[in-house]
Amino acid sequence: MAERSEDAVEEIIDALGPLPPPRARPVLVVVSGLPGTGKSWLCGELHRRSGAVVLESDALRRRLFPRPTYSRQESRRLFDLIHAAVERLLRQGVSCILDATNLAERHRRPLYEIAEACGAELLLVEVTAPAAVALARLQQRAATPGSLSEADAAVYQRMRRQREEIGREHFVVDTSKPTEEALAEISRRLEGR
Repeated sequence: MAERSEDAVEEIIDALGPLPPPRARPVLVVVSGLPGTGKSWLCGELHRRSGAVVLESDALRRRLFPRPTYSRQESRRLFDLIHAAVERLLRQGVSCILDATNLAERHRRPLYEIAEACGAELLLVEVTAPAAVALARLQQRAATPGSLSEADAAVYQRMRRQREEIGREHFVVDTSKPTEEALAEISRRLEGR
């Protein structure tokens, strides 16, 4: 991992590949949800439809910490760097989608502040699925080689207890049901229409 914060932020931005053209008012989509609910799938769909960059916390953790420990210190460093990258991108006019659990208000609040400071539109998306569906997805993921997430049923249960309601207006997308209407609306907002 790059030792200096500036180098690590640059490494995150480089990992995103080619950036879309800047916009006068970029959008920050903060995705929140338990493991297995379909956050990464939803973020991939939004990227495909809008071109906004996706900062996927699991992939970035592996990039910055090749042998992740998931310690509080490591997570704090990871999200400090992700937040710095999001801020830099928004200031450049690049719309971003943050793919992370973002279950507690204390984790979401800095993102609200970054969006406001950068003059970006903030969209909050809570991704849900029934527990049985999410747990089945986690089991299937564990059997799939190359999965970035190490979340399992125990992690799901622990995180479920940490989940806090989003106190602001937000989209709720249940990925066990048809999602087209929500995806179309979020994509429309991402594209500034």
